[in-house]
Amino acid sequence: MANTYFQNYLHIIFAVKNRQSLIPEHNRVRIEKYICNIANKDKCKPLSIYCNPNHVHLLLSLHPAIAISDIVRNIKSFSSRFINENKLTSGHFSWKTGFGSFSYGHSQINTVINYINNQPEHHKKKSFREEYLSFLDAFCIEFDSDYIFDWVEV
Repeated sequence: MANTYFQNYLHIIFAVKNRQSLIPEHNRVRIEKYICNIANKDKCKPLSIYCNPNHVHLLLSLHPAIAISDIVRNIKSFSSRFINENKLTSGHFSWKTGFGSFSYGHSQINTVINYINNQPEHHKKKSFREEYLSFLDAFCIEFDSDYIFDWVEV
């Protein structure tokens, strides 16, 4: 792809199936590194990641040769297999179907990185459900509440 120049920043959010809190803090960094390696192999550049116990925030620069749905499918598929094979959670682990993807400009990247890096503090004030719905609202995304997520409040 000679002479192809791009700048596609995406904030991707996806959840653990049934929104269970299955990602333990002591394995968080290991899972984050694995997810970043998957993105790198698909020619995408991870800029920030945070694996909460029940969902993930990932900011990456998307390569134009890969579709958003393909990179998310690869990340979720390979990481769930990695988590299960290495017994990084108790019981069987899987990701919820679907994801959120929100685009940003270059001037917004530091704000998004800070937001992702400060997830523990952020979730002391706002639940994942509130957070996700606020993203959909801020980006004017219409949704069917029957398909958004299976919310399990903790």
